[in-house]
Amino acid sequence: MTTTAPAVIATYTRSGFTEGVHIGHVVVVDPTGVVVRSWGDPNHVIFPRSSNKPAQATAMVRQGLDLPVHLLALSASSHSGERMHLAGVREILDLAGLDESALQTPADFPLDPMERDAWIADGRRAAPIAMNCSGKHAAMLATCVINGWPTQTYRDAAHPLQQAIRWQLEALAGEPVRHVGVDGCGAPVMSLTLTGLARSLSRAVQGEVDDPGRRVTSAMVAYPDFVGGSNRDVTAFMRAVPGLAAKDGAEGVYVAALPDGTAIAIKAEDGSDRARQVALATVLVGLGADADALAPLRTIPLSGGGAVVGEVSSPLG
Repeated sequence: MTTTAPAVIATYTRSGFTEGVHIGHVVVVDPTGVVVRSWGDPNHVIFPRSSNKPAQATAMVRQGLDLPVHLLALSASSHSGERMHLAGVREILDLAGLDESALQTPADFPLDPMERDAWIADGRRAAPIAMNCSGKHAAMLATCVINGWPTQTYRDAAHPLQQAIRWQLEALAGEPVRHVGVDGCGAPVMSLTLTGLARSLSRAVQGEVDDPGRRVTSAMVAYPDFVGGSNRDVTAFMRAVPGLAAKDGAEGVYVAALPDGTAIAIKAEDGSDRARQVALATVLVGLGADADALAPLRTIPLSGGGAVVGEVSSPLG
């Protein structure tokens, strides 16, 4: 239960007038998992959505998944549907002796607008492989094959794969999962507090070199284009801040961890992507990240009459 009111995490200003605000919750934990700064309620319970993917991929590695580094990054992705992403999904499936028909992601178009338009212009229909979670699902299927688990029911919350993921998520977060729902991709989504989400990524980046969590987050850092895409802010964050592991999630969620284990988790109450972006950039600068490198991510311009007349920015710091 939320006991602290949400805070203003972003404002949007047009022609010198603050038109409105985005409210939400933000937490910063140190490398030991202790909360060192928060806005709103650090114990706010959320479905982290795709921000749980690093922990999900960690569970799969612990269960024997062994992929080339770029494909391991793809297993923790919400990819844009670029050619490299779809080729990577097919490669994971091929390594498992499967094809696209095994995917149980909903049929969709590529997330990237240009890729989507090109897909439709080619006369192609929505397809499971184009859905942004297909990398995770391919890795889930591969993990099932490795362990001799049924592939037809891999999305069921009671499936051994999903039970292994729940155990791993709770171990990294240091707290129990309170709620289990169905994510947009059809796989289970498991709740955490915002602090638990931050701790989960903090612990993953601090593992020993061969630790599953460290392997996953190192892959993400090494191949940020496979975590998001060429034009995605999650990829831009990892390019801008050396060693940063970051994962965006639907409904205004973000989690990011610096190499020392300092981690940030964000939830915009209205599900705003723009609010979570500027909030994360501003908090990172407050933690000492390069302000110049993050400048393109700290504000989002607002247009009027074909000119820039305002911006979205964050008061956090």
